[in-house]
Amino acid sequence: MKNALTFAAVAEAATGLALLVAPALVGQLLLGERLTGIAVPVARVVGIALIALGIACWPGPPLVGMLSYSALVTLYLGYVGFADGLVGVLLWPAVTLHLLLTLLLAREAALLGPSGR
Repeated sequence: MKNALTFAAVAEAATGLALLVAPALVGQLLLGERLTGIAVPVARVVGIALIALGIACWPGPPLVGMLSYSALVTLYLGYVGFADGLVGVLLWPAVTLHLLLTLLLAREAALLGPSGR
């Protein structure tokens, strides 16, 4: 079971990295259509989630996966809002919520120490 989980963690993280770096190409290879427009930032958030899932499933504390996801999605959504000008009514509340979650998870990780348990 441990080998299967490790394989799945690596595969999901690799897929997430591919979605983060080249979402249009991944869309073409998986779905037969290049991702365009709003699908690109959505695919990148999915990529961040898959990377965090891979981290959470890797042998070690799952807290690190959630912390990774929350921190990376905070940064990415903030970037999308400032650099790309994609701002819906819930963008900044989502950024604020993920920033708060990142701080709470980082505090929890600091309190638990290196073992994360």
